[in-house]
Amino acid sequence: MKRHTKKLYGSFLLLLLVLLLAGCGEGSDEEANTTESDNASQSEEQTNESDENESDVEEETETATTEADDDSNNTSSEETGNQDEESNSEDKEDKDKSLEDYSSEEIEYARVWLELGPNQEIDELNVRHIAAGEPINPNDETSANYPEDVIQLAGSRLVDGSVTYSGNGDGTINVYNVPLRWDSSDAEVDEDFMKEYTERLIKETELVKIDPGNDEEIIKLIDIMKIH
Repeated sequence: MKRHTKKLYGSFLLLLLVLLLAGCGEGSDEEANTTESDNASQSEEQTNESDENESDVEEETETATTEADDDSNNTSSEETGNQDEESNSEDKEDKDKSLEDYSSEEIEYARVWLELGPNQEIDELNVRHIAAGEPINPNDETSANYPEDVIQLAGSRLVDGSVTYSGNGDGTINVYNVPLRWDSSDAEVDEDFMKEYTERLIKETELVKIDPGNDEEIIKLIDIMKIH
């Protein structure tokens, strides 16, 4: 009888131990599940916060970029508008100019250069008056003298050439084929050479009819004209 009782008591203890172990196992599983659930929830919250922050940064960046583009466009538009206004103003000034704003002498000088000037791409147009009686070659005392007042037109460079003439007041001029500069030479020549040569230049003057020319081109030349 006692032995049977001990077996029952032992079986009871064993069953109690199994139940306790089972309860501990379930508690651990529940805690593990709870921890995993909490971790997942925290991770999701962090992800959402990160997405929200990235979204805010992107919105701020887009806003800043848009504002910068707007400022750039506005600045570019203002600069373009100012340039257009300046260009229109210059064009208007050029169009407002007419030959009536200039003297007949200035117009004549410009027309002669447009007709006979060796180089039309000049920086300035120099006008020099030479009085009658002045030597054609100022470097030679045997040179013949100009029989009348003449005008000499020249650019700022020697390569621009020159035009020496006298006006007739009827749209024609007498052109003297003289150089802008006379080269000095040490070679022995006949003492009458320069006198005869310059006298021949006077006899061989060329009568040229001057075209009225384009008003705008004439005004451009007058604007760079220097009368000495």
